[in-house]
Amino acid sequence: MRFKTYFLTQTAVFAALIAVCAWISIPVSAVSFTLQTFAVCLAGALGGKKAGTLSVGVYILLGLAGVPVFSGFRGGAAVLAGPTGGYIVGFLFTALLVGAFADRFGHRFWVSVLSMALGVAVCYAFGTVWYYILYNQGGGAVTWGGVLSVCVVPFLPFDALKIVLAAALARALAPRLKRLEKEA
Repeated sequence: MRFKTYFLTQTAVFAALIAVCAWISIPVSAVSFTLQTFAVCLAGALGGKKAGTLSVGVYILLGLAGVPVFSGFRGGAAVLAGPTGGYIVGFLFTALLVGAFADRFGHRFWVSVLSMALGVAVCYAFGTVWYYILYNQGGGAVTWGGVLSVCVVPFLPFDALKIVLAAALARALAPRLKRLEKEA
């Protein structure tokens, strides 16, 4: 029973962390600079594929229910149906990939950096395709180059920094969380 309590608490804490990091945003264009990817990568690394992915799922469900957990203190299905919805859905796969790497290889810094970079690339893929489809269906004509220049290129340096910080924090916190889990 204690393990279940620890797992549920860990999942809830990561979902809350993702929400708080979504609120820390700098609106630039249709896609804002946020700390969500940092929190999603950290959740996957520390929670593994189960708790990490579940925490993202809880975060998304809270947002769908209308709780203002998305960037800009927004919530509701319209946010997921909007131009940034693909990135939010992509967070699930980011956490799953990062968590699978952490479960398999542990918290070695460079392994975490690699898994997080791959996870963020998957998130970029979901979000960029989603953005492209929405804008071309809405009567606009946007090219892949145009979408990449708005949705990916400006975020690369910032996301690289978030990945390095999340990998370093995961490496530092993982042994402590293992001890807490054993005590629970």
